[in-house]
Amino acid sequence: MSNISEGTAPDTGGRALAWTPSGLEIQRRAIRRKQNQRNTLIAIISSVLVLGTLAIVMVSSPGWKSLTDTFFAWAYGFEILPKVILGFSTNIGLTIIAATCVSIFGMILALTRTSRSPALAPFRILATIYVDVFRGVPMLLIILLVGFGLPALRLPWLTKNVLVLGTVAVIITYSAYVAEVLRSGILTVHPSQRAAARSLGLTNGQTLRRVVLPQALRRVTPPLLNDLVSLIKDTGLVSILGVTDAVRAAQISSSRSFNYTPYVMAAILFLLITVPLTRFTDRTMRKAIERQNAQGLA
Repeated sequence: MSNISEGTAPDTGGRALAWTPSGLEIQRRAIRRKQNQRNTLIAIISSVLVLGTLAIVMVSSPGWKSLTDTFFAWAYGFEILPKVILGFSTNIGLTIIAATCVSIFGMILALTRTSRSPALAPFRILATIYVDVFRGVPMLLIILLVGFGLPALRLPWLTKNVLVLGTVAVIITYSAYVAEVLRSGILTVHPSQRAAARSLGLTNGQTLRRVVLPQALRRVTPPLLNDLVSLIKDTGLVSILGVTDAVRAAQISSSRSFNYTPYVMAAILFLLITVPLTRFTDRTMRKAIERQNAQGLA
């Protein structure tokens, strides 16, 4: 009986040459290829039917002409686009500042809540109260309280700049969300990792910095990116304080013409940032799941 497996061919020296698929494998590949082609065809037909039906319903509706004139007057939209872009630069700057501060403050809160030191017990209680309160209160209310409430105190050292106050309100709110994401990542690191690091002579600080945090951050990267997407969108809420961002610029233009196309242009600017970031988040999450499956962790 030959020791050479099916699908290989011996050379004159008795060695097996490169593997070639057997007839059964070729048949399986052909079946899978046909199934993929059929599934693709079904998906295309289904998408055309559903999306085409929705498009026909919208275009044939009685108010379609009025809707396009009110929300999709592209000539007017491109006319006021520079003003909206100028306001959108405020959103981008606010996002960068807020994201940096939220990362630092959220990490402090997460480390405080996961600390086991008895001396930090009161700080853990305060951090827990902070997270519970600011995760439970709508950010719109926080912006109003910070933007209009703090200046009412009339403290001489307190700024009255609405952009600064709006940024502070965003930082306060999102720090609570990010702190919980980071805390969940820290808690997913198995205690044996800490024990192994301590057995090697690492201190608590070194264990946290070199062993725990790298693993925790790698696991919570997708939800952190989702929070970043939400942060970019929610920066538009500071417009209620009078900050001239993209939303406020669109509101000013719309109030003059009674046309809502400026809001659509502002929405498009936000989409140009959030959609690629969302796709990057999905890609990062998919790679993380594949990595966990390869390691047997999922």
